[in-house]
Amino acid sequence: MTKVFLADDEIVIREGIRNSFPWNETDYQLVGEAPDGEIALSMIRDTKPDILITDIRMPFMDGLELCRVVRRQMPWIGIVILSGYDEFDYARQAIQLGVKEYLLKPITASELRQVLDRVSALLKAEQEGRGRGEARPRAEGGNEFVKEKLLSTLYSEDAAASDAQTVVSQLRGMGVLLTAGRYVVIDAAFSPAGRGLEALRELAESSGGIAYVTGSRTGGRVLILGDSDSDAEERAYSFASSAVTEMQRSGCENIQVSIGETVASPSGILESMKSAAHIRHVLADQANGKAMIVGARDFGDAGDGGNARTVTARAKLYMAGHFTDSNLMLGDVARAVGMSESRFSTVFAQESGKTFTEYLTWLRLNRAKELLAGTDKKSAQIALEAGYNDAHYFSYLFKKNLGLTPGEYRAQNQIETK
Repeated sequence: MTKVFLADDEIVIREGIRNSFPWNETDYQLVGEAPDGEIALSMIRDTKPDILITDIRMPFMDGLELCRVVRRQMPWIGIVILSGYDEFDYARQAIQLGVKEYLLKPITASELRQVLDRVSALLKAEQEGRGRGEARPRAEGGNEFVKEKLLSTLYSEDAAASDAQTVVSQLRGMGVLLTAGRYVVIDAAFSPAGRGLEALRELAESSGGIAYVTGSRTGGRVLILGDSDSDAEERAYSFASSAVTEMQRSGCENIQVSIGETVASPSGILESMKSAAHIRHVLADQANGKAMIVGARDFGDAGDGGNARTVTARAKLYMAGHFTDSNLMLGDVARAVGMSESRFSTVFAQESGKTFTEYLTWLRLNRAKELLAGTDKKSAQIALEAGYNDAHYFSYLFKKNLGLTPGEYRAQNQIETK
């Protein structure tokens, strides 16, 4: 199933795409929608779509800025620009940002299907092409094999810290640019090893040079490059979350992913790897077959999960007091518990069993059910009181999650009031 996310500030456009496209009859799933780029970015981190469809002109964060952030932190997502403005400058900027398609409104369901098919096929072709491109040099002992061996030395106890800059210089001569403000290592274990490693390599190849993969005895390691501590953390958690999804799609099991400490120079990469490996060893005793992602900053409570549980409990308490605010976003809750968005999204999903968006929807729909059963308020008013400005979107979500329209639910469950 290919997951699609839609960002557009025009309700009529979102409603048209949501309702006119035969989602249930295709391999595409609409996993979310947002009226501006700021809200969209939080939801994209949470829902992890394969394809983003976005308008250009939106409030707070426009579509081009949204594309820039997505390309920087989640470059494996295919982007489609949907615009009502036929202006060359927008098209030029979109192309520079790696956008796959540029379309003008209005668009029919048939046109959208063709676009999604093309983008999906292009993403698949790029993935297969990367796979073919890697297989040949490895078999022939070419540069890719040498590059990976050089990268591996950065994790070696035998290589002195002073050798790290030499390795970086050698890799630069081979076209691998490891110059960055911050570095962090992801250590991953999974089975079967070959299938999972290929999934990691394909994701890294689509990362635009922010991630580099090497094999390890238990699975694979990924070196993430960032400009700052926060940038490296966002990239690491985004990559780790997407990697788990891709490995699961590939049929991998026993997936444990750990994120090491962020370091400021190549000479610290070994220490980042050691911290990641230590966390993963502890995870191996706790996972019980469940896919897990844990970072060094989440590991402060002796690895017993207490920190994550505390954060999740605080987040749920905050959400319980704010879910009726239609502007509540993942970023708001992440800030309330002192985490970056990608890190919080990962921790919350693992501890609660629901993504942030799923849990927020659950809270809001439960409130809507109470109001439908216990009051005579109109559906539009109930939508507002439950946290939805768009009554049509509320009805769509209600039917999607409960199998009944709000009116049908009320007819079956309303309590008589005096």
